[in-house]
Amino acid sequence: MAYVVTEPCFGCKYTDCVAVCPMECFHEGEQMLYIDPEQCTDCDACRTECPVDAIFYEEDVPPQWQSYIALNAELAPLSPQILEKKP
Repeated sequence: MAYVVTEPCFGCKYTDCVAVCPMECFHEGEQMLYIDPEQCTDCDACRTECPVDAIFYEEDVPPQWQSYIALNAELAPLSPQILEKKP
């Protein structure tokens, strides 16, 4: 299991979550961030830092955003890694 970035992140681009991730598992797409489930260790640090409440533990993703589980897994490896908070 891993954490998942969902709909509220679309167009948001806050990167507070990236700064606290010890595994550097965030990737930046054109419209939102993604978490690579292969790198995520479920530490929960990112979830509490997200100012728009877009990050959920995979088992807790709301039903309307379930498609984001596969979207993160698919697009994270194809997107550039982001390692630090942006202004």
